[in-house]
Amino acid sequence: MQALLALEDGKVYAGTSCGAEGECYGEVVFNTSITGYQEIFTDPSYAGQIVILTHPQIGNYGTNPDDNEATRPYIEGLVVREFSVLASNWRSREHGGQFLERYRIPAIEGLDTRAVVRHLRNCGVMRGVISSIETDAEKLVAKARTIPTMAGRDLAEGVSTKQRYVWDAPAISLGPSPIEEERPEPSLHVVAYDYGIKQNILRRLVSEGCKVTVVPALTSAEDVLGLKPDGVFLSNGPGDPAPLQVEAANVRKLFGKKPIFGICLGHQVLGLAFGGKTYKLKFGHRGGNHPVLNATTNKVEITAHNHGFAVDPDSLPAADVELTHWNLNDKTLEGFRHRSLPIFCVQYHPEASPGPHDSYYLFKDFVKTMEAWREKGA
Repeated sequence: MQALLALEDGKVYAGTSCGAEGECYGEVVFNTSITGYQEIFTDPSYAGQIVILTHPQIGNYGTNPDDNEATRPYIEGLVVREFSVLASNWRSREHGGQFLERYRIPAIEGLDTRAVVRHLRNCGVMRGVISSIETDAEKLVAKARTIPTMAGRDLAEGVSTKQRYVWDAPAISLGPSPIEEERPEPSLHVVAYDYGIKQNILRRLVSEGCKVTVVPALTSAEDVLGLKPDGVFLSNGPGDPAPLQVEAANVRKLFGKKPIFGICLGHQVLGLAFGGKTYKLKFGHRGGNHPVLNATTNKVEITAHNHGFAVDPDSLPAADVELTHWNLNDKTLEGFRHRSLPIFCVQYHPEASPGPHDSYYLFKDFVKTMEAWREKGA
């Protein structure tokens, strides 16, 4: 069945439908990861977005329940060069196309993804439509122009949990029979704000000896402190960080009361809580191969990214904030910490999934920070 990808600037690309029949709408972005497509499908940070995967063949190792980052996919649609009809892996339980069809996610294959990505790199990400039911390209372009832009959209509350819950599953060791990693007895209690949290973040915290209570995005600082945590975690999530002023105000009330660690949108919310500003990147960072300089060690980490906004480093109070990590591709800010309080964050994804493990140490740093804070009796 023929399908079309139409962009708001009038560009239209023809291909073949390889997911659910129908239409989807969103901001069209691209991810350069070679593997990890299922984790990308189910990452809540992709809410409101159609994702182009630049690796030419996707789906060849199938899907399985252990690789989900949430209970369902959050991408609006998928664009690939070739969606494999074979799923060859001992862990596979379902073909990738079946997975997308089950959740009614449209997908298109057979077009030149290199050309589409080059266009987005030159012009910036833009709104688009995938359709297997409409053949009139002009109508699809017109639809693309009516989609809300990502700038100004608060999507975090929509993907956040509606009620508090406890997460106690550790990371999974991959082998002939996947087993849960050995873990220490929980000795620390972390309250995690869910702005669209990935499950591997929760697994990594548990594997480091934490009991994790996940709370909705708009939970008050008073309610968080009432749970008596040893530390507070701020999660990743979708949309524009600038509208999240309530979330930033709640985090600000926690300064000096508990250690705080933020990832991705959590990094941006911390920036807002410090009085900083955020801005939209031309085409964002999405992939598992981005070099980041850790300015505190002068070492380069290869890291996983998924963000379309960044914190303006010049907007942060230099007297209070130390800038710790920088993207070596475009010099954008990738991490900062408070100079005296136990607060730090990174823009990228140290939990990987998919991606390299260079930055796992940040979870250990968070644990050490919480232990030191507790020993002080703070």
